[in-house]
Amino acid sequence: MGIGPLILMSITGMWVEKYRPTKLSEIVNQTEIINSLEALIRDPTDMPHLMFSGSAGVGKTTAALCIARQILGENAKDYTLELNASDERGIGMVREKVKKFSRFAGMVDVPFKIIILDEADEMTADAQTALRRIIEDTAKICRFIFIANNISKIIDPIQSRCATFKFTSIPEEDIISRLEEIAKKEKVKADKKGLKMIYDYTEGDLRHAINLLQATASLGGITEDNVKASAGLTKTSDVDVVLKSALSGKVLEAREKMIELIKVYGMSESDFLKYINAAVFKSKHDKLADILEIIAKYDYRILVGANSEIQLSAMLAELAKIES
Repeated sequence: MGIGPLILMSITGMWVEKYRPTKLSEIVNQTEIINSLEALIRDPTDMPHLMFSGSAGVGKTTAALCIARQILGENAKDYTLELNASDERGIGMVREKVKKFSRFAGMVDVPFKIIILDEADEMTADAQTALRRIIEDTAKICRFIFIANNISKIIDPIQSRCATFKFTSIPEEDIISRLEEIAKKEKVKADKKGLKMIYDYTEGDLRHAINLLQATASLGGITEDNVKASAGLTKTSDVDVVLKSALSGKVLEAREKMIELIKVYGMSESDFLKYINAAVFKSKHDKLADILEIIAKYDYRILVGANSEIQLSAMLAELAKIES
């Protein structure tokens, strides 16, 4: 996203937080899961550890925070620990933060403490094993809520201790309806085609859709042209230029253009890879298979947690060797 949207967000606050549901009943779609969770928390003492899986932006973290708020009430802030396991995925995080928080100390008027581990599938196997012991040792005073995009990366002993809920993608009409509601409250003009383009671009990720709505609002109304501009869709042709530069051996030139797209225009690393992958097919290059294999390799490295800027730069350098 460009400079305008960034300034807008810093001044007005993030809409995605402003309009985040505070009760389970306010969560968009996910009706069956919400009904089950509401039944579970009616008597919190019987609540098991929970595992929420599903794609990004469908309500997993919001549901966890709503549960903490509804069970712990005004004590939620003191008795909830929220960690993003992809940022702190080692055994040190488990031993220090989780163990320290899970100790029995001065609990007042709450059934238990709640520990929310977001992106838990990014934790190392050692950290998960250490966590299993903590889950067993603190069963009387703690409940864990694990949030994962890919549940298969969570070790079986943790999975078996949790009630698992799979969140589904949010349908187009529900996302567009939520965007219309927010646009109305923020007094932003939005046409159907513009909202449809936000949905198409964000592929069922409501969080991403709300962020893109806010970014687009800084350009005026929510129209197709404004959505294209704020989403960086108008810059996709520049990805073709990056590919051509890299394949012709101009690594520095390719890297500068790539950094510009990501840092200035707000194109995400995953979108950059998606567009460069599409550009390869358009190019009908003789060594198509080799190029696609290189892109896939670096996509995987970024996915497992390697530094994205370093990996994308290395990818461009490797593409430059294709012709040699």
